[in-house]
Amino acid sequence: MPFVEAIWLALAQIRVQKLKSFFTLLGVCIGVMFLIAVISIVQGMSSYMENDFAAKLLGVNTFTLRRFPWFGDGASSEEEWRTWLRRPRIYHSDLALVASVLPPGSRYAVESQEYLQAQSQYARPKQVEAHAVDGDYFTIKKYDVRLGRLFTQQESTLGAPVVVIGDEVATYFFRDLDPLGRQLRIKGMPYTVIGVLEKQGSVFGLSLDRVAIAPYNSPLHHFTNPRGDVDGIMVQTPTSLTMTDAMESVREVMRGRRKLRPSESDNFFMETSATALAFMDKLKKVMTMAGTAFPAIGLIVGGLVIMNIMLVAVAERTHEIGIRKSLGARRRDIMRQFLVEAATLSTLGAVVGIILGIAAAKVVEWKTPLPAAVAPWSIVMATLLGTVVGIISGVYPARKAAALDPIEALRKE
Repeated sequence: MPFVEAIWLALAQIRVQKLKSFFTLLGVCIGVMFLIAVISIVQGMSSYMENDFAAKLLGVNTFTLRRFPWFGDGASSEEEWRTWLRRPRIYHSDLALVASVLPPGSRYAVESQEYLQAQSQYARPKQVEAHAVDGDYFTIKKYDVRLGRLFTQQESTLGAPVVVIGDEVATYFFRDLDPLGRQLRIKGMPYTVIGVLEKQGSVFGLSLDRVAIAPYNSPLHHFTNPRGDVDGIMVQTPTSLTMTDAMESVREVMRGRRKLRPSESDNFFMETSATALAFMDKLKKVMTMAGTAFPAIGLIVGGLVIMNIMLVAVAERTHEIGIRKSLGARRRDIMRQFLVEAATLSTLGAVVGIILGIAAAKVVEWKTPLPAAVAPWSIVMATLLGTVVGIISGVYPARKAAALDPIEALRKE
């Protein structure tokens, strides 16, 4: 029997036995659906973390000197967390030492931030993410203004009470108004709005447009970090290679400044996108394992269902098999018929599962901050997996059908 004819015959059997075909498809369909959904979410999260999270929050070829890491999976124990809290703080005075060992072409900035209450005469008070910054902060973060301007070096040095705000802050506090030149009070202190940033979007549901950025020397710094320290010193180097060298140089001078002995570990931390994404790698492994286990169970169950229903089909069509054999059908023709039928059923189940899996991933993306990206290779893999499950599950029923004696088969009604 030609292969194409076997497929058409299999499809005809599916149309005739709709209920049995539905239950045959169900197991494979569920397994493939989970597989596609999980892979799509993992792929989407991976791309999102690398392109959006790391680029927007941490910067490219950038590291930040901090007291302890801000991103990642945190301290491994309560004791480690207490050790971090006992570390010396990072101060603005450390900037000159750090800048002195950086390679040519590097940029650096100081950042101090906190959620603080803001208000204007046009809206009710609301918390904003207040930043007191110095140096090349806007360049490192790739912030551009859509209205107005950034503060000048002179304003930064003098600590002028000026502020650059995010799109969300401008919309909330100055709805339907031009915010430039108007006052925004942060912790009761008035700041003149001189610029509005381009819309940044959000990362995992966290808005990047809810910011208010003022010069480090302005009064804002006393509210973001009352102890006089800073949250971090940001450094951006021209290339990833020079970043590695710069990190080693900064490590050496900071250890010297803090008089650490060779046997003592660093009492500071240099955070990069790689260190922040280490947690994502762990999460991907866990999700991949879970995403493999659940579909595997579904596919095994689906394979057993296919095998049982194909055995029932052999029993029901024994007389038909006897007629085919008496008319000259060979063992391999009978085997091919049942194998193709099982593979066709399983592949159809996989196709339906792919569609449902993509739909499930999109629903998750729509209802939650988790992104989803359908990988083309996962669709190909799921289709092949469905076909293979069908073939493996159909081998035993096909062999049993092919081994029937034509005389005995013809006696069956």
